[in-house]
Amino acid sequence: MTGQDVLAPATETETLRQQLLQAQRLSSVGELASSIAHEFNNILTTIINSAKLGMRNADPVDKQQAFERVVKAGQRAATIAGGMLGFARKSSSHRQKCDVIRLVEEVLVLTEKDLGKHRVQVETRFDSRPTVWAVPGQIEQILVNLVINARQAMTNGGRLKIEVRENAEADVIEVRVSDTGVGIPPDHLRQIFEPFFTTKQPDEYGRGGTGLGLSVCRQIIEQHHGRIRVESVVGKGSTFTVKLPRRLSEDPE
Repeated sequence: MTGQDVLAPATETETLRQQLLQAQRLSSVGELASSIAHEFNNILTTIINSAKLGMRNADPVDKQQAFERVVKAGQRAATIAGGMLGFARKSSSHRQKCDVIRLVEEVLVLTEKDLGKHRVQVETRFDSRPTVWAVPGQIEQILVNLVINARQAMTNGGRLKIEVRENAEADVIEVRVSDTGVGIPPDHLRQIFEPFFTTKQPDEYGRGGTGLGLSVCRQIIEQHHGRIRVESVVGKGSTFTVKLPRRLSEDPE
């Protein structure tokens, strides 16, 4: 048996794993696409109206303010588009030193309109500015999945809370995502991280959950040598806690 024969199955498995991660990432993009398209429509309306006002107004001060609104709206559109394209395209498996708060903030830019559309209020609590050695695109993927799941659990609106804190004793970073949604029945808690298991009901377009979101989350976290746990009370909400080690032995100092 040649060395190539031995390595082929492992290489094929890794290729399939990367394809699964990318497919799940694009599924998350699809969940957000409608809300982001609506946001872009609002931005374009602001740009067009402000540009027209600036062109018609002879007062230099009013003209300047109108064009400043155009620039501000354009910058917001660029931020959203850049974040969405970056999230969709990130496929690197290279670990690097990541600012956890920045990753959370980037995810909130992507999901802000979707959360607002569904009357979800966002609360954040950052006790410090911790860093962790990780694959940034994969950590963002975890956060997007957890945020979308939380929003879907709050069918009539609610409160989403994201906390980031350092656990110095265990040398890990903890990210907690809590919602005030329907909660998860106790008999489902053991199954929610299994592939293709979903409790989501089809929406008005007949789309339900794929059952891959949390399974992929667990896979990513385990590859980072971390852990994920869930606490839930039916009718009150759920809290997912992700624990990631600051660095692994093979990471640079």
